[in-house]
Amino acid sequence: MQQLLPVVIRYVLEKPTRYAITQLSFFFNAICAKTVDVSKLDKLEEDVVVTLCLLEKYFPPPFFDIVVHLVVHLVRDVRLCGPVYFRWMYLFEKYMKVLKGYVQNRTSPEGCIAERYIAEEAAEFCTEHLFDVSIVGVPSSQKMRVSKPLSGCTVSLVDRDLLNQAHLYVLENTEEVLPYIGYV
Repeated sequence: MQQLLPVVIRYVLEKPTRYAITQLSFFFNAICAKTVDVSKLDKLEEDVVVTLCLLEKYFPPPFFDIVVHLVVHLVRDVRLCGPVYFRWMYLFEKYMKVLKGYVQNRTSPEGCIAERYIAEEAAEFCTEHLFDVSIVGVPSSQKMRVSKPLSGCTVSLVDRDLLNQAHLYVLENTEEVLPYIGYV
């Protein structure tokens, strides 16, 4: 919404409506920034009030519920709590979806989550710390290098030395890298 919406509505809506929505996008972009200038928050709060008044001119009254009104209070939240990304819940919601997927028996979800988590931790430990062990269910690295060819093609594996030579050739003959070759 912050960057793409103004571009998407450029040729779809009339100019005054487009201006109001673009101003709202700029507001969200400003409060979601990693660093927020506290001295500009008062001006930002005034601008969002004007933007909401502009939106009231172009959109019907049923559009404006309590959620639209809460936009005015976001600046106060930024002033009190800091940048918005400190309070984002996306990561927690994403992890809760993972934990919800662990539940197989709905009568005891805590036990299912604990067992599955321990099993995954044990499997990860074994794959990281035990080296010359064939892993069940995971293709070996030799099988990973060769992919299935298209019809009529042949697959050839490239030596590491030949790959390094090709990489060096590309680097030495690329225009972007040429200014830096004299420094080496």
